[in-house]
Amino acid sequence: MKKNELLQVEIADISLELPDLKNITESKSTTIAKWLMSWIDTDLKSGKIQVNSRLPLKSDLAYLLGVSIGTIQNVYRYMEDQGYVESKTCVGTIIRDRNSNNSVFRKLTSTRETAVYALKKYILENNFSIGQRLNSARAIAKQIGFAEHTTRNALENLASEGILCHKYKNANDFGWTIENLNFENKEIGEKEVLVSKVIKELEEYLTSNFRIGDKIPVHTHLAEKFNVSLKTIHDAVTDLMNRGILLPRRGKYGTILKKYPNGPDFPDKPEMSIFAPALDTEFYHYQKTQNRIKRMIASDYEIGDKLPSIMELSKQMELSPNTIRKAFQNLAKEGILVFSRGRYGGTFVIDIPEVETQTFKWLAVNPQFAKEFQGN
Repeated sequence: MKKNELLQVEIADISLELPDLKNITESKSTTIAKWLMSWIDTDLKSGKIQVNSRLPLKSDLAYLLGVSIGTIQNVYRYMEDQGYVESKTCVGTIIRDRNSNNSVFRKLTSTRETAVYALKKYILENNFSIGQRLNSARAIAKQIGFAEHTTRNALENLASEGILCHKYKNANDFGWTIENLNFENKEIGEKEVLVSKVIKELEEYLTSNFRIGDKIPVHTHLAEKFNVSLKTIHDAVTDLMNRGILLPRRGKYGTILKKYPNGPDFPDKPEMSIFAPALDTEFYHYQKTQNRIKRMIASDYEIGDKLPSIMELSKQMELSPNTIRKAFQNLAKEGILVFSRGRYGGTFVIDIPEVETQTFKWLAVNPQFAKEFQGN
């Protein structure tokens, strides 16, 4: 299912009265999630919204409710745990048909689901009793071997299942207590996260369909073939590059199959040695983008001005949002930009850069020249 085939729900379409976030006994994310789930139940029955409709953008919903985008992210995760929605990068979050077990998107075991399993195992193995209080989320994260943020999401998940109870509004605090021990911890075992699964499928695809030296399809084609996001394909391809299976080359040269996943290493062809390592080419690419943004700031902006959003600059410069984001981060490290979150947040200029004139150019070299170059 493609993004342009899905109906977009707008903020104005939410007919339910806004929730009161001042006098609540649960976290904001849980309160907002229950409010949205109630709205979905009501408007699905009345026909005002449809299954497979896309929910509003997280940024729009965050602005409406006066909370952070991170809070809305937790809201959507909670709703996904309850079976109300499902999400996919570059598509959005859609309303699920709760009467069907079929998933619209390809969703395998996530890191958070694995953390939920580890947390249940931790509770059972340590013989906790009902009413007993757990350690803080930070302490539990160290004990089960997951990041703090992932652990907090797992704790919230168990609270939604009625296994835990939390008397504070903030998951960072102490106060997680055992509410119910009557649960099964379904074995996750060797189930893989999505990237790991795609890596194996990509290895099989390359082995069956390509010869050494062949150029592989672009990321968008692979994402469509394997029904996953571009980010998932990027992570899978990066893994194969790091293992020497794929060789990245710039521009029209593309990425080639250097060796088979389980095959022997082959000596590099002479013409391959002329290409800079992927990390170096990435550096030059981001530096060119940074210099371009610096020139834009120097000519069109003053200290205190707000820059266009990442998505707006991405369209203007015809670059990926990720390239703009990394360029912004590097300029922030240089003390040129600063980021501000919240309703009036954005990216602001705090210093006018000196415009650099140095540029980088790439030379395409044919195999015959490479041989003569090496001979000299």
